[in-house]
Amino acid sequence: MAPAFLLSALVLLINLFATRLARVVDRARWIEEQFGTLPRALSVPELRLLDRRMRIINAAIALATASAIAVCLLVVMLFVAGLLDTRFARTVASLFIIAMLLLIAALGLFLLEVRLASRAIRIRNELLERE
Repeated sequence: MAPAFLLSALVLLINLFATRLARVVDRARWIEEQFGTLPRALSVPELRLLDRRMRIINAAIALATASAIAVCLLVVMLFVAGLLDTRFARTVASLFIIAMLLLIAALGLFLLEVRLASRAIRIRNELLERE
């Protein structure tokens, strides 16, 4: 059962990553449309940051998808082992380890993208009217 739950979680993560990617793409398109009216000193650095965020999110999606594929292969191996009454313990363990490493890498990239996004939208102290 555990691989099925893991697969469900991976699908949700990929959906989350795709949603973040869509928001970044929408923002980049808006800046591109307004490029002539926005100050170049603000729009060019933001476009560079958005481009970097898109590359990071795409890599996270690729790693999470590869992890999901490894989990699918793991499920297939478990069924084959059960049907043929053979032992694939090392193969199953290896696929699980690979899936976890890919997931860790995807989550690491996600964390990096979130940190980049949060650094880019810091609110100036004077606007917060703190005492």
